[in-house]
Amino acid sequence: MVEHPEVPATLRRRLGLPLLVLYGTGITIGAGIYVLIGTVAGHAGLYAPWSFVIAAVVMGLTVASYAELSTRYPVSAAEAAYVKAAFGSRVLSTSTGLLTIVVGTVCSATVVLGAAGYIQEFTDLSRATVVIGVVLFLGAVAGWGILESAVLASLFTLIEISGLVAIIAGGFHAEVPLSAVFLSFPSGVPAVSGVAFASLLAFFAFIGFEDLANAVEEAKVPHRDIPRAMAATLAISTILYVLVAAIAVSTVSADRLSASSAPLSLVFRTLTGVSPAAISAIAIVATLNTILAQMTMASRVIYGMARQGDLPSFVGRVHARTRTPLVATALSVLSVIVLALAFPLERLAESTSIATLLVFVLVNASLLWLRLKRVQSTVPHVRVPLWVPTAGLITCIAMITAALLN
Repeated sequence: MVEHPEVPATLRRRLGLPLLVLYGTGITIGAGIYVLIGTVAGHAGLYAPWSFVIAAVVMGLTVASYAELSTRYPVSAAEAAYVKAAFGSRVLSTSTGLLTIVVGTVCSATVVLGAAGYIQEFTDLSRATVVIGVVLFLGAVAGWGILESAVLASLFTLIEISGLVAIIAGGFHAEVPLSAVFLSFPSGVPAVSGVAFASLLAFFAFIGFEDLANAVEEAKVPHRDIPRAMAATLAISTILYVLVAAIAVSTVSADRLSASSAPLSLVFRTLTGVSPAAISAIAIVATLNTILAQMTMASRVIYGMARQGDLPSFVGRVHARTRTPLVATALSVLSVIVLALAFPLERLAESTSIATLLVFVLVNASLLWLRLKRVQSTVPHVRVPLWVPTAGLITCIAMITAALLN
């Protein structure tokens, strides 16, 4: 009898465009408006919507760079692969991959604290108990399977969007004077400085689209669907964020928003006079969605780096039945719990934004260098104008500088 060597299990292509759009939108929305609207309003006041606009513009440039790179190099551990292809440095590539993992775990820790704030409106459990319970449950879902995780995330996404739509509808029904917000522009050093710093925090609210690049090996038609899903994610998120932020700061004072552990529940109650229990429940779903997706992303980057030889092979091993990297998922779960219990929400959010901007600097620089060297690709891919990665690089560096000088 001839013995055949065991073939390692690989990831399975099961995600079409609708699931990818819901996946990307769900991560983004849960990570942002439900958790950070109070903090952003505390710094930007009535100008909070403009902070989201600035963050969206900066993010849009990098979205375009990701669209080209993710179709040039359709692999997990995407950012590390882009840097390696551009600069040929294994040290820089590994550092980029590790930084991406840090972003995923710190972002999850940030959002789980936001989730705990909403969950504690329904229970007397301690924050630590809530954090540990939530992360363990979502870690189990992430380890179950990518299709199962994506379907659950899609259901979560539809629910969380309905919560934002309810607030927008409540604002229009109450005839909130939004023109006063949209026609007001920051002037003077304190106002401009506040909006600039708030835009860094608002930038955190747009984190999520890049996770689609790390799901490329599980997309059915990656060269077509990944860029479309990224663009749709940014457009949907921006529209919802700007409208909700405008309604929030027009309805509740910035001081009350920033002091609330459940800011959108406060806005909904003020607008409608109805119990905010439904909005709080939706906010819980929204935050759970982001945590699930970010932990899934971090585990895929660990898997990709292990497969490329940048991490020990055992951490990227794919389970034969679930077809998911269980060891990598367990490492993500443990890291999120430790960070969430050790640091406050705003510190984690700011750290996530700066770390993400560093990754985006490397991604934009990689595309710029590849284009300047005229490196060709053998696979179908999106192509963006050369000014896009250039502007993306400059704006990301500017935001990091503003954050460090604040």
